[in-house]
Amino acid sequence: MALPDYEAWAIFAAVARLGSFTATAHELALSKPTISKAISRLERSLGTVLFHRSSRKISLSTAGKSLLHHAQQITRDGEAAMEAARDTTHLLQGQVRLAAPLSYGLSHLAPVIADFMCAYPGITVDLQLNDARIDLIEEGFDCAIRIGVLPDSSLRAVKLRKMKGYFLAAPSYLDRSSQPETPADLAAHDCFLYSNHTSPEIWHIAGPNNQTVNVTPRCRFRSNNGDVMLPALIAGRGIGYLPDFLCQNALDSGELVDVFPGWRMGDIALNIIMPPSRLRPARVDALINYLKDKLR
Repeated sequence: MALPDYEAWAIFAAVARLGSFTATAHELALSKPTISKAISRLERSLGTVLFHRSSRKISLSTAGKSLLHHAQQITRDGEAAMEAARDTTHLLQGQVRLAAPLSYGLSHLAPVIADFMCAYPGITVDLQLNDARIDLIEEGFDCAIRIGVLPDSSLRAVKLRKMKGYFLAAPSYLDRSSQPETPADLAAHDCFLYSNHTSPEIWHIAGPNNQTVNVTPRCRFRSNNGDVMLPALIAGRGIGYLPDFLCQNALDSGELVDVFPGWRMGDIALNIIMPPSRLRPARVDALINYLKDKLR
């Protein structure tokens, strides 16, 4: 049995990421014919086409899309294995790709990344802020910050800290609409929905003494970002549910109040997630360890 063509797999992953044979040749310091031959060699060995080619662009075929995560994993493992065999103090250089939620990234992560770049001048950071769930493997990220309840997956996760969530309203809204007595009363109130929840139309709420209630809130405002809800909540336009890092200042100032003390929607946590392999480049471990220290 022939050994896997590891070089061709790594080149395939690079072409898929860069979208061009020319760009890949430039990044890998190889000739364009070498790149083309590696892809053709891999396609012959697999018996399938990995890219659709035209005079203007290339795009992944269906088979290419299904095999891409294998190529990315092979590349990561190979790079990490080589670094593990060396003195890693000289390998803290290169790029780390990190994904994070928009609001948390701006308010809490940005200053930490700035300090990290001072501490590790040889490492560059590609930070992508997006509240949507990204596919870590398919989109080529080294790690990601996620807030919430993590679904079961093969990804590795480190919990940094628990976060509190609050049902929030301005005193002016409660004076005008009356204070809801129980979470079930939310069905009759103007509610703000965070659309990136798994099921934003149904709120699964847990309270004291293991009480649970499912509520279908009346939607007044919906968004995929929690930050944009704050001005309307403070202006007394409804009731919303936000994590502590977004609303703590408004709670402390009295602009918003906790409508149902002791009632929460799930166990919110701040997490770092990573691809399943334990092998990681030294620069990625450096960032992960830095985030663990600073964000906890």
